Amino acid sequence: MRYEVRLASSSSGEKNCVLELERDASGWRVILDGRPVAVDAIEIATNTLSILLEGQSFEIGVTPAPDGKLNLQTGTQEFTAEVIDPRAWSGRRHGNVEAEGRQQIVAPMPGKIVRLLVKAGDHVEAGQGLLVVEAMKMQNEIRSPKGGTVERVLAKEGQPVNAGEVLCVVS
Repeated sequence: MRYEVRLASSSSGEKNCVLELERDASGWRVILDGRPVAVDAIEIATNTLSILLEGQSFEIGVTPAPDGKLNLQTGTQEFTAEVIDPRAWSGRRHGNVEAEGRQQIVAPMPGKIVRLLVKAGDHVEAGQGLLVVEAMKMQNEIRSPKGGTVERVLAKEGQPVNAGEVLCVVS
């Protein structure tokens, strides 16, 4: 899985990083900005991680912020981390632009439908959750790109889906 992360602190300013995580037999393989990094992490208490990063040990307190960012504290340093979602980029670039016309909602990845949040005929707002797809043991809420009415729901709970498969239609 590949993430673009924006780190900000009052002392060092802002920096964007590309973080790639892959599960392997011994745990996680981490690549930071194209360079493999030796990392081991364990949650030692609620919202507290012990991280071994290239031989150095750090204890990091993690506090979720209401805006979706994470406030990180280690020793006397404080950071704010934000995962930049490429699917949300167009919304950020254009402000609150809403999709127009009839929209087919498709599965962004192969997985399994674990929960339907709407049914045909329901009125939805832009950004409202429509259904939840589980992929690689992570649950992903699929949201409506526009306000309108759910015309059809083509998925059923427990159903496996392929990437690009139409799950529902909002008009």
